[in-house]
Amino acid sequence: MIERYSERDINSIWDDYNRLKIMLDVELAVCRAWYEQGRIPEDALNDIMTNARFTVERVQEIERKTQHDVVAFVSAVAENIGANGRYLHLGMTSSDILDTASSIMIRDSINIIISALDELDKTVFDLAYKYKYTPCIGRTHGIHAEPMSLGLKFLNWHSELLRDRSRLEHSKLNISAGKISGAVGTYAMCNPKLEARVCELLGLEPAKVSNQILQRDRHAEVLNALAIMGSTLERMALEIRNLQRTEVREAFEPFGVGQKGSSAMPHKRNPIKCERICGMSRLLRGYALTSMENIALWHERDISHSSTERVIWPDAFNIAAFMARSMNKILTGIEIDEARIKENINQTGGLVYSQRVLTFLLDDLKLSREDAYSIVQENAMKTAKGEGNFLELLQKDPRMKEAHIEKLPELFSNDFYLRYVDEIFERFI
Repeated sequence: MIERYSERDINSIWDDYNRLKIMLDVELAVCRAWYEQGRIPEDALNDIMTNARFTVERVQEIERKTQHDVVAFVSAVAENIGANGRYLHLGMTSSDILDTASSIMIRDSINIIISALDELDKTVFDLAYKYKYTPCIGRTHGIHAEPMSLGLKFLNWHSELLRDRSRLEHSKLNISAGKISGAVGTYAMCNPKLEARVCELLGLEPAKVSNQILQRDRHAEVLNALAIMGSTLERMALEIRNLQRTEVREAFEPFGVGQKGSSAMPHKRNPIKCERICGMSRLLRGYALTSMENIALWHERDISHSSTERVIWPDAFNIAAFMARSMNKILTGIEIDEARIKENINQTGGLVYSQRVLTFLLDDLKLSREDAYSIVQENAMKTAKGEGNFLELLQKDPRMKEAHIEKLPELFSNDFYLRYVDEIFERFI
């Protein structure tokens, strides 16, 4: 009964026509289930299935008078059926149709997000392998730390995207639920078997218990999964922004022919695509907060959640899809300056190898940690002040033994820091 979506466009799910079409699918599923229980005659069901239809314009026209969206929808459909239209919405409350239909739209929206995420993840994984053995400088606190593999940076993103996907899949399981349990969830005007059959027809699981609505922890889980995914994309975008800084210049987002970076400064090449992603992630986190505020409602429900959901659901999915696809385009066209990466590793005159030198002094020279640290730090500070090259200063240090001075150059090798890269990558095969 429910059409599968082949479109990549979130709007095709949340536009007025499709929203009402899915509401009609729910109504028709209820009619079929009532017929199977003997409540609706066969000729009436055939009449309903043949003539049930609506136009968005007519629903809106009725709603302007009734000020009730579901009443307007049912009336617009029923008037096309005629006398047998009285069987529509039998035993149901508005939230039975709205929440069940929303579950379908959210589920199908999640599928589109997952598809976009899979495309992005493939690009990320390809980059990880491409730069698997490319040394780059690792940074902590924004300061040069130790050499690492550029591929590991991308592999780290891949790992996080897998967790994002898992969260979305889990949230899809919990949101793929329907309820046809009546005004406060007691089945007073319907019955549990009817609900089970309707959900079967719609590809949903019946909620084990509900009140007037499906409880909003389900929806909050979805919005939080989207927000966490958005934060992952922001993390990726922020890293590219930092790598594109004038002082770093290791990676650049695509810059099209004819693109301008500034109205005043022609030299500018600003990472606006990545900045856009960072900004949009803030919206997703805001929507996630709103979805959690919607969990606590008065008694069996109030309507304070409804107005926000009309905004946050379609908007959040549109934003998430745009972000994932935009990041994929950025990474597909990313420019990596390997020469600059190498230059940056050597920028500090060998200071990035300080921990290995420290360990060497502890293990080979058998110095105390305090003495070893003092030797390394004092020469490191001299190097930082421009008083010499770190290796050369160490070799001239009178506290170093002649037998060990010859071994020092061996410590200044990037290969040492990449020796477990293959083992890390194997975890994802």
